[in-house]
Amino acid sequence: MIINAFLVKTELYRTNLSNLNFIKSRFINKAIGVTLIKWVVKNTFFKYFNPKLSIKNQPKLSELDNLRKEMTIAEVSHLIAFFAVIIFAVVTFFKGKHLLALVMTIINILMNLYPSLLQQENKRRIDKLIAFFQK
Repeated sequence: MIINAFLVKTELYRTNLSNLNFIKSRFINKAIGVTLIKWVVKNTFFKYFNPKLSIKNQPKLSELDNLRKEMTIAEVSHLIAFFAVIIFAVVTFFKGKHLLALVMTIINILMNLYPSLLQQENKRRIDKLIAFFQK
């Protein structure tokens, strides 16, 4: 989150990082299990981790813009954490602790990569709402 705090102030963040889209297809997202992660986040204690990422019944355009910014911050934070843990897992693997590296990678994918993909999907949905309100 500290790295993300510095990145937010850069032009790279506004132009590239705020518009990341690894998987654009809803079908592929569903096939790899992002829908399951969405259900878990909505229906378990994970929903309390970032209360800023919720939407009211009739949101205003300014609320949607703020929500998208918060989603971008959460997404990029998860990606930074994902790559940091991957580096640590690779080092652990080369130290001969293969099982630990495998477990770390699996947990990292579930706790950092999937939430980032979920945020990307949600941002695309928010972008459609913003475009609708701007008409």
